[in-house]
Amino acid sequence: MSQAAFDKAAAEVKNLKQKPSDDELLKLYGLFKQGTVGDNETAKPGLFDPKGRYKWDAWTNNKGKSKENAQSEYVALVEELKAKLS
Repeated sequence: MSQAAFDKAAAEVKNLKQKPSDDELLKLYGLFKQGTVGDNETAKPGLFDPKGRYKWDAWTNNKGKSKENAQSEYVALVEELKAKLS
């Protein structure tokens, strides 16, 4: 898995003809953050920020996964979405 393939997938996901479901978007977000930043070390957002909490949970669900594995899964998910939503 190359950084170029990951960057290409990150660009391509923005050009899908249809918007992915909320669950798919959260999965993409979590894998992207894990693949670029690593484990989530930020504080969990409060009750008055439900969107932030969903995103925090999506990222935290990938804790312990290497950046390379997260990037590979991200690229595979983008390919799957391209086939489904294009």
